[in-house]
Amino acid sequence: MLDLFGKAILDFQTNNTPEDIITETSISEADEMSVAYLFRKYEEMPKLEQKALQLCKGKILDVGCGAGSHSLHLQEKDFEVTSIDISENAIKTCQARGLKNAKVENILHLENEKFDTILLLMNGTGIFENLATTSKYLQKLKSLLNENGQILIDSSDILYMFDQNEDGTFSVPADNYYGELTFSIQYKNQTEEDFPWLYLDYNTLQNACQANGLQCELILEGNHFDYLAKLFL
Repeated sequence: MLDLFGKAILDFQTNNTPEDIITETSISEADEMSVAYLFRKYEEMPKLEQKALQLCKGKILDVGCGAGSHSLHLQEKDFEVTSIDISENAIKTCQARGLKNAKVENILHLENEKFDTILLLMNGTGIFENLATTSKYLQKLKSLLNENGQILIDSSDILYMFDQNEDGTFSVPADNYYGELTFSIQYKNQTEEDFPWLYLDYNTLQNACQANGLQCELILEGNHFDYLAKLFL
């Protein structure tokens, strides 16, 4: 990987002429995102993210922490936070911003630790990659939970992005789950290799949790088919 997402984050942190990140998916056209958005303060965050941060308790793991904005808010509230991301540049940024425990780590490789809250935000189900591997990730997350622990995760039902038929149904792929997308990132005239990214509607997440011995509770719904859920033992 070129780690372009992380490079954009580090460029912003170090004032190295940052540019917008261009993202594109297998079902949507190219879209520009300002990297400054990843450095937002609590007051600037969507209500779903604010609610998740309000619900955090105990020892916290922030998965896919990016520029570290969620972790920083929690650290300022005196929580013990471990922040992980697969991007070396993102973790360099987190450390430069003052996070005490930020490290390059794939969630699947994390061992010998337990947490009271595991946080996966900004479409946290994305890292599951596809529906077939969702159980593998849920089992891993479950193994990292303390007794009475919680997983706070958000996603969106992207059914609205597909064409609607006259009978009210949607023209979705017949050969795979409609939330399974391929994502690409461009930054400073470089293009990252495409990678899988999963959006899960709430009912599908609930069914996956049930199959993996987790309870699933809908906490909050956003304005655009997005939601925050709490998973627990």
